[in-house]
Amino acid sequence: MKYFKFLLLPGIVLIVGITISCERDDLCPAETPTTPRLIIDVYDANNPESKKNVFGLFIIGVDNDEFLPGYGIVSSNNLILPLRTDVNTTEYILIKEASVNDNDTPDDTSDDFIDGNQDRITINYSREEVYVSRACGYKTIFKNVTLTIVEDGDNWILSRQPVTDNQSVEDETAAHFTISH
Repeated sequence: MKYFKFLLLPGIVLIVGITISCERDDLCPAETPTTPRLIIDVYDANNPESKKNVFGLFIIGVDNDEFLPGYGIVSSNNLILPLRTDVNTTEYILIKEASVNDNDTPDDTSDDFIDGNQDRITINYSREEVYVSRACGYKTIFKNVTLTIVEDGDNWILSRQPVTDNQSVEDETAAHFTISH
């Protein structure tokens, strides 16, 4: 029994020592700002002071087979779009009054496609990596951001305007561009 007490005390000391010496986990808090997304407010072309919803909006990234999460046929007057961090250009197709065309084969979804008025936008920028913290790593901020509407003869987006000259995307606290339809 006296040997058991002799072995028990070092075991307890070892466990307490390990517990006390552990470091706090490096977790990036959810409220820490990371790579920001581009914010676009949508206005009425006939009443430029008034926001206007785009009805039946569907957004898909160019060279991407999936729709942008959160934009699978919705109505909105505020768009929040992620920008690519591996290249200096991001392109989206914004489809107004979108609907799913089942190609007269309702039981076969493999040939379905989206109908509606499609406008393609091109967003160009330069990227800068900024250190956030050890837990969060780096984030990308975007400088000299431009947004171009590709002319197709049937554009529903009538105009676009940066909120400031030499527009940058460093946070998600306010809109970066406005578009009118």
